[in-house]
Amino acid sequence: DSVNVRLVGGHSRCAGRVEVLHRGQWRTVCDDGWDLADAAVVCRELDCGEPVDALSDAHFGPGSGPIWMNLVMCTGSESTLKNCGSSGLGKSTCDHSRDAGVICSEVRLVGGSRCSGRLEILDDQSWVSVCDAAFDQQDAEVVCRELDCGEPVDDLGDAQFGPGSGPIWMNLVMCTGSESTLKKCGFIPQTYLDMCLDKSAQVICSVLSEVRLVGGSRCSGRLEILDDQSWVSVCDAAFDQQDAEVVCRELDCGAPVQVLGEDAFGKGDAQMWTQEIQCRGNESQIHLCPTSLSHENNCSHENDVRLVCAGLSLFKIN
Repeated sequence: DSVNVRLVGGHSRCAGRVEVLHRGQWRTVCDDGWDLADAAVVCRELDCGEPVDALSDAHFGPGSGPIWMNLVMCTGSESTLKNCGSSGLGKSTCDHSRDAGVICSEVRLVGGSRCSGRLEILDDQSWVSVCDAAFDQQDAEVVCRELDCGEPVDDLGDAQFGPGSGPIWMNLVMCTGSESTLKKCGFIPQTYLDMCLDKSAQVICSVLSEVRLVGGSRCSGRLEILDDQSWVSVCDAAFDQQDAEVVCRELDCGAPVQVLGEDAFGKGDAQMWTQEIQCRGNESQIHLCPTSLSHENNCSHENDVRLVCAGLSLFKIN
């Protein structure tokens, strides 16, 4: 049987939940053993550049129907996913909360995290730095969109992800901001190479998230969670280190530093959430954590979770 691959639920055809066509039906792939070697095969099969991330825990939402492959074992050199080894087809014990995902791209961010760092672009099978001489907010918007990382942060502050060691790309980027990938933007030839010595473009994207910190900065404040299209406050009664680790990770803010008391960041005015978060600490997003009905009925905004994450300084390179 011929097997085709598609990515569903992402920003473009090059990012999303992995699905394979088998006997006329689209089926998902279990995230057991799912890694960058497996993702590389998917990206190659779709002609989508290189893998930026191999994602688990239904990052792009759960699929439906049968799960096709379990414990995929690609070497990374296969031309199609069907040529990779696995523990068997149609024999998975996974459920759809563990559907595998992939983000493929011809750009990447280096020296920080998947959504923050020094910008590099794939040029003739080599990763090269991008000059910051004409790099602006519109260009950054395209990069963040291509990486499925939300919107660019306007102020980079003193973020420093290193100058890079490879060649500088010999074009200046001229995006309008609406393009789906950086390579669809206009370019002008770079005339003065010395403009770009140690001046690689840097990008920090504000990852699309269902959590936010309010009253402080992007990485510190009073915790709120998006629940049925409304932002709600979270009670600190059962909030612990594992929950804080997931919040800081989802916000691309490093590790949690401190959970503060009621005098920090003011009092919220949102409705209190009726769930208790019970994260294991390794989840990539808060909505992937188990929850239970709260037994704490007298929480008020004095009990709002107030959190400080390490922030971008965790990734700073001196």
